Amino acid sequence: MSISEKIKSFKEQLPEDVTLVAVSKTKPVSEIMEAYNIGHRIFGENKVQEMESKWQEMPKDIEWHMIGHVQRNKVKYMAPFVSLIHSVDSKRLLKEVNKQAKKEERVIDCLLQIKIAEEDSKFGLDKEEALELLASETFQKYENVNVIGLMGMATFTDDETQVANEFQKLKDIYDNIKETYNFTKLSMGMSGDYAIAMEKGSNLVRVGSAIFGKRNY
Repeated sequence: MSISEKIKSFKEQLPEDVTLVAVSKTKPVSEIMEAYNIGHRIFGENKVQEMESKWQEMPKDIEWHMIGHVQRNKVKYMAPFVSLIHSVDSKRLLKEVNKQAKKEERVIDCLLQIKIAEEDSKFGLDKEEALELLASETFQKYENVNVIGLMGMATFTDDETQVANEFQKLKDIYDNIKETYNFTKLSMGMSGDYAIAMEKGSNLVRVGSAIFGKRNY
């Protein structure tokens, strides 16, 4: 199947309330344009500078989502254009996003990344840290960031029960606080586990290799 056929197939499978983020990391502009040319507009990247160079080169009606771990010194490169940052995993990062968004006279939508996986390598806030951040006076004063939901990554494992439990854990946190903070987005699920994530309530899935094939490293 071609990239455009895979995108069409995903769009037919996904319920209307679930948004597909086509993860184009390491892929050339020519391949991303295949998806663009059949009407797909939401692309995810996990490196700021790679996303910025694609933004420079590609049509400006694309929504760029940052899904990877972000170093604070890189925020300034994406502040002029990023649509949604899925991976806000610290207070200091959120502060920097607010600062750079202010310079660009923008309000940037963000998700707080919650650590749900058992693997040590995954970034994220724990539930208590996230609640503390949201309740803090500092956060209330930020005028250039809009936290609209949560994101999480399950453990990379074949154990579907574990993956389902981890996603359920995030859904429970989301349900407990979504009304208080007007949350609308729950970003869970990638190529290998998006079906389980949707069952558990995800409305944003980040699919890369199942659309574009293996990464080019």
